[in-house]
Amino acid sequence: MAVWDDVVGQDRVTAQLAAAARDADALVTAEHATEGARLGGQPRPEPSADRSGTSQMTHAWLFTGPPGSGRSTAARAFAAALQCVSPDRALGGAPGCGFCDGCHTALVGTHADVEIVRTDLLSIGVKETRDLVRRSSLSPAGGRWQVIVLEDADRLTEGAGNVLLKAVEEPAPRTVWLLCAPSIEDVLPTIRSRCRHLSLRTPPVDAVADVLVRRDGIEPEAAARAARATQGHIGRARRLATDERARARRAAVLKLPLRIDDIGGCLKAAQELIDAAGEDAKQVAEEIDTKETEELRAALGAAAGTGGRLPRGTAGVMKELQDKQKRRATRTQRDSLDLALVDLTGFYRDVLALQMGASVPIANDEVRDSVQRVAAGSTPERTLRRIEAVIACREALDRNVAPLLAVEAMTASLRAG
Repeated sequence: MAVWDDVVGQDRVTAQLAAAARDADALVTAEHATEGARLGGQPRPEPSADRSGTSQMTHAWLFTGPPGSGRSTAARAFAAALQCVSPDRALGGAPGCGFCDGCHTALVGTHADVEIVRTDLLSIGVKETRDLVRRSSLSPAGGRWQVIVLEDADRLTEGAGNVLLKAVEEPAPRTVWLLCAPSIEDVLPTIRSRCRHLSLRTPPVDAVADVLVRRDGIEPEAAARAARATQGHIGRARRLATDERARARRAAVLKLPLRIDDIGGCLKAAQELIDAAGEDAKQVAEEIDTKETEELRAALGAAAGTGGRLPRGTAGVMKELQDKQKRRATRTQRDSLDLALVDLTGFYRDVLALQMGASVPIANDEVRDSVQRVAAGSTPERTLRRIEAVIACREALDRNVAPLLAVEAMTASLRAG
């Protein structure tokens, strides 16, 4: 299986990346041959180039696309292809076999020269970015390139972006930056102007269903239902097909449009959405926070047990971890709430499709009766205003408006239409 097999519905992008990987492989091979010839006293071989005489490889890439398009998957696949050590390359095979040690370790995240950076916090700060810049200045430890995959480049603070700029502008000779963001506008202009931009699209529903069956072993009917419900979002489709709690939460969200007949119903529905998002954050905390805290206490030499006394001078380190956990809980709650709002937008999209007599299949076929009921009781104009109300709520949450206030305002707008 080649490294590109999991990059779903992005043929144009994979073709560009495969060409760049071939040129990168030729470049490293030529450098090794030159170094060998120098040590052996032989004439230097001429470096290879593609038919146009120019290389498709560059030192910085920016992957953009809507959520679920596979930005980070494409970046990881490219990182693996850059580290490919398959012997078939010497016989004309393309790098990115998916089986060699370089490909495998890069894909699973254990390659010494591939740093994959993601954050479960609200932002990436200056301190973390400086650590990445220091890492980028090193030569590859054993691989062919030093590759840094920054999956949440849109979460860089302005200061962090300025720190990253110098490294992207003047990288080390064998360092490659792979930045991922929802859109090109989410990255500082000074950074994106120094990157080669690849734009990914939302994968077709059929392609997502196929990869769920092939890679995750999901039953074809369940895979098709999850892919259709998430409209091509690969990660959400996999979660919906495999997690019963995710299906239950989604079912609860899709009932909301029928529960906002009066103000009391609006306020109750808003509170339930917030509570469900808070429960998600609590579950993450229970799974991760306790383990992190105990590991840190043990590293600091605290006495056994949660009530053990910390050594003098270590309280600040523990406070830093607690602050990080609070920020992570905030992001988890917002991400869960945003996911519910996306599902709600999909519901009203189906309502609008029925009202306009569109030939597109509805995404929420399992609640077709509810969709038809709402469609019959309103007009396309009111449905559009409701979709705008959901979008306005998402934007308000991005601006750090209190979640309960934002959701209550949305449910009231949904009732008014």
